[in-house]
Amino acid sequence: METMPFDVMDPDCPSRVVLQRIGDKWTPLVFQSLKDGPRRFSEVRADIGGVTPKVLTQTLRTLERDGLVSRAVFAEVPVRVEYTLTPLGRSLLAPLEAVRAWAESHAATILEAREAFDAAG
Repeated sequence: METMPFDVMDPDCPSRVVLQRIGDKWTPLVFQSLKDGPRRFSEVRADIGGVTPKVLTQTLRTLERDGLVSRAVFAEVPVRVEYTLTPLGRSLLAPLEAVRAWAESHAATILEAREAFDAAG
């Protein structure tokens, strides 16, 4: 692939898809679940809460396709499947952690701003 400058402001730039993936509703939560090591599907789903099996499966497959998550199948009875962050996925932990911490520390202020906006309207 030829090296090209990436610019998320260009609607045709592939980096825009990467940014959309990171900003997906479930991706940061999957990363939060997998940050401490391999997890089974049921563990990831229990950690996240509110995600349907179908949507979680789609999210994990997309992250696997993008090289951010790996899937390991163990020939046991019953079959055991574990998901883990790849080195590329682990490189995204610090930025996502910063966003998570910011969201948690500013949630109350944002809720107050919403209430004030709605009351003024």
